[in-house]
Amino acid sequence: MTDCILYNESCITGTRSHLKENSVDLIITDPPYGIKGDTLHKHYNRDESHVVDGYVEIPEDEYGRFSIDWICEAERILKPGGSMYIVSGYSNLYHILHALRQTSLVEINHIIWKYNFGVWTSRKFISSHYHILFYEKPGGRRTFNLEARFGAEEKSGDNGSLNYQDREDVWMINREYKPGQVKNKNELPVQLLAKMILYSSNEGDLVCDLFLGGGSTARTAIGLNRRAVGFEVSPAIYSVRAPDIMNLKPGFLIDEQRVPECSAPKRQRERWTAESRSDLLHRYEELKSQGLKKGEIVERLMEDLGRGRWSIIKALKAIAEEV
Repeated sequence: MTDCILYNESCITGTRSHLKENSVDLIITDPPYGIKGDTLHKHYNRDESHVVDGYVEIPEDEYGRFSIDWICEAERILKPGGSMYIVSGYSNLYHILHALRQTSLVEINHIIWKYNFGVWTSRKFISSHYHILFYEKPGGRRTFNLEARFGAEEKSGDNGSLNYQDREDVWMINREYKPGQVKNKNELPVQLLAKMILYSSNEGDLVCDLFLGGGSTARTAIGLNRRAVGFEVSPAIYSVRAPDIMNLKPGFLIDEQRVPECSAPKRQRERWTAESRSDLLHRYEELKSQGLKKGEIVERLMEDLGRGRWSIIKALKAIAEEV
């Protein structure tokens, strides 16, 4: 059994009932299309024989108000310093951007997700990308694990920085195809979700998906040792997806993740506790009293504590801000 709670109700009323203010570390969500998504297969000749019935669309004339309502709830439940990724097509992007501008949330990046095989067209250019809006709630220190996937010194074959390339704001990640498998209309690939989760959260953090659908966000969060909470308004989709998700084994995706080639600290990704933070501060002050420079102190702390450079620096900054 995993640390996961899923609700079969609207995220707007559901968050008000079940989630406290400032309680969520990270939100990743893919809201409804608002473009008659429940009938798209009639236009694009899609085989939806394995797609779960029950997709709930939002009428186009209600999309603006709907966006403001759920994004205001997202702002409320995010912790100060918490992050949010919203995946959106272009048709109603202006409604989502307008809603975001009614809040205190701050844009960090406007990411383009480029995928393979957009829907074929003959009289216009083929659309093969989505927008990912990366925002934060001000008031706290935002989690961003710089070396989550590639070490700062790792090089590509042409001597380019792999870390730099991975952090560019155009992401080339293919969709997942699941022929013959039960699926939802637009499931996000695990590789895409893992990238957001690894960069913007730590193990044990609470990850929320306001529009669960196939449950890929919750599934990936659990697989990476995060806690998960989510909302799905469709009874049909919830009844198919929720039971399996809530019984996943935490951490089942950890071994599939690439280990960055940095110093590979023994306690990599381990959360800081009150005790370990106290030990860090005590050891820092001890080394400082010996006349060592900050860079030298950090090197010694990495060796003594088995932590990564950026983990130690971020923890020291957090402690300093609390004083």
